[in-house]
Amino acid sequence: MNARYLLDVVERLLTAPRTELYPLFTAELATLVPHRASVVHTGDCARTPLATAGDPAITEAVTTAEVLRLRTAGPSPALVDGVLGGAVRRLVLLSAGASLLVVVPERAEPPAEALDVAARLWRVLSVDQHRRATEQAPGMLAGSLAAAAARSQAIADLGQTFETTLTSLLTVLRSGRLPDAVARRTAIDVAAEALLDLRAVAGRDREVSSAPVSAAFAVLEEQLAHLVRHTEVEISLAGPGAEDPVPQDLAHAARAVTRGLVLAAIARPGTTRVRASWRIDGPALRITVRDDDPHAGGADGPAAEVARRLAALGGGWEADAVPGWGTTVIATLPRTAVAPADPGPLGRLHPRELEVLDGIARGLRNRAIADELRLSEHTVKFHVRNVLEKLGVRSRGEAAALAHVNQG
Repeated sequence: MNARYLLDVVERLLTAPRTELYPLFTAELATLVPHRASVVHTGDCARTPLATAGDPAITEAVTTAEVLRLRTAGPSPALVDGVLGGAVRRLVLLSAGASLLVVVPERAEPPAEALDVAARLWRVLSVDQHRRATEQAPGMLAGSLAAAAARSQAIADLGQTFETTLTSLLTVLRSGRLPDAVARRTAIDVAAEALLDLRAVAGRDREVSSAPVSAAFAVLEEQLAHLVRHTEVEISLAGPGAEDPVPQDLAHAARAVTRGLVLAAIARPGTTRVRASWRIDGPALRITVRDDDPHAGGADGPAAEVARRLAALGGGWEADAVPGWGTTVIATLPRTAVAPADPGPLGRLHPRELEVLDGIARGLRNRAIADELRLSEHTVKFHVRNVLEKLGVRSRGEAAALAHVNQG
């Protein structure tokens, strides 16, 4: 495998929409490690933390509990025998940070070099996935919050039903009415293990979907330490002093808003001190950023990107600038999901896909679009196919017409 080919693969992965990353990666992985099925479990996506591809006989039987048990298998890449889809199989495990990819290879002993390349590609992709998760566009943040809330409710309902059923089963089996003591003990063990699995899955779901607000603020402190390392402005941070859970996507947004406000305050010429704080205020998370620039002449609001994030999540802001004293900006984010507005047909497209659609609307062919966007023609073809599918059209002409209607 030559370096040019690997760079082409990396380019295709890093320019693909986040929703297309996993299927694109598994297609590339097949050339390195031919496999029957694969399962990915990611720790930074509240919308779809578990995804599968390949043989339905395997993927449709996979459970989250099975995947969680494989997390302790050792360094990546790992070749192990483990349970997946209800059966013991030879598995390849690729881990990077919170993400784990489980692969059912066609060969029991894939080449070591291929496994090493696959593990390195997975690490590159996982870093990119984490970056995208923490820098989502406002519309994606709103959609993720709504999806996380719906998923959390569905899991809660399922969990209650499952736990009630298993508890009833244990009660009946422990009554001693069954004459076969061995069968009774075996059934009790199975039901008890299922209860443990359920609790493990519920615990992991809470970890992925939400985090204590204090932990979310601790991440902000680490991020700001890197951002303001070389500034002469004194930065002080005041945590929320609470352990209330907040959705992970909301935590990402709150950190982005706070960073934007702090950097805007540092940029003011007379600022020598900045104080940023979070506070849980009933159903809202309140972010306050104060600076001491004495030359404040008016109530400066958040930058445009920060304001868009707030608006997309149903939040708001207010500012108070007092000459001689400084500026205070208070941003508020609701802790529960808001229903996202209908984005229209073009709202289904990733920014890169919108760029490709713009080229289509201007009558450019794939080669010209590739040159303009500095992509390979193969990558442009991939995006064109996704654009047509997402817009529900059959030709480039129909896509161009739809683009003109919605942009005009």
